[in-house]
Amino acid sequence: MEYRNFGKTGFNISEVSLGTWQLGGKWGLPFSQQDAEDTLAEAYAQGVNFFDTADGYQNGASERAVGQFIKSHPDVHFTTKIGRKEEPLTADHFSPANIDRYVEESLQNMGLDALDMVLLHCPPTQVYYQPETFFELDRLQQQGKIRNYGVSVEKVEEGIKTLDYNVAGIEIIFNMFRLRPAKLFFDLAQQHNVGILARVPLASGLLSGKYTADTKFAPEDHRTNNRDGQHFDKGETFSGVDYLTGVKAADELKRRLGTEQLAATALRYILMYDAVSAVIPGASNPTQIERNTSAAELAPLTADQMAIVQDVYDQYIKNPVEYLW
Repeated sequence: MEYRNFGKTGFNISEVSLGTWQLGGKWGLPFSQQDAEDTLAEAYAQGVNFFDTADGYQNGASERAVGQFIKSHPDVHFTTKIGRKEEPLTADHFSPANIDRYVEESLQNMGLDALDMVLLHCPPTQVYYQPETFFELDRLQQQGKIRNYGVSVEKVEEGIKTLDYNVAGIEIIFNMFRLRPAKLFFDLAQQHNVGILARVPLASGLLSGKYTADTKFAPEDHRTNNRDGQHFDKGETFSGVDYLTGVKAADELKRRLGTEQLAATALRYILMYDAVSAVIPGASNPTQIERNTSAAELAPLTADQMAIVQDVYDQYIKNPVEYLW
């Protein structure tokens, strides 16, 4: 495992880290505390020293599991995201009063005195024009309740606007099917010494290369019930790519890159960009950890392989995905 600087935080974090949305259970299955503990332990054993969680993941169970692990592993760093656990999602959820409440609830969930990094969890675009929200995060940082803050964004434009504030990290969807952040945003983030976490790195599993036109997902799975953004931004599900188009594009990538291990290659592709501090694939049990961390051991992609990814993107994905997010 290699480690990278996480912007102005001063943290050196594993370039393949762990997103904990699925931790201990997924797609409607009950949360398993033992699976959560085993998954975190296996990630740590594989060199992972950074976890990404949120107050709404598994109704707070993910935060509690991560917090418990960190108390016995103080060399591990983390982000937790706030503001999205209450519906319907509105700009009011990111008022200073609510920011204070969410931070206190996360501190209680995690059993910690301070939070390494707090990210606003995909707020509505209006929030980026509410400076009082970010000033409140400044105040909490001065009080020592949070060490750093940032935003998990949906759109490149939101990421750029975020740089107006004292953010230390930005989480954004970036993968072989979502290339636009690398055009301008990455350079701007580096100029501001802001770390980048690449989320949804496998496009909801499309970039595992295992899905077909006939693949079925569970009724509770967002890949079944959020195809058109019925529950949250449709760009989160399959990175906004039409499912059948995504299957074709993934098959094309496997064929032209000459790999049956597309998932690891897709993660390694993200790490070709030095603006990225870490990629944060999810895992719901220990067996998925090695698949993710093996990406760090792959050789860098060649110039020809990078060109193949761009060509497949241009042919299958760019229109309309690039123009929406």
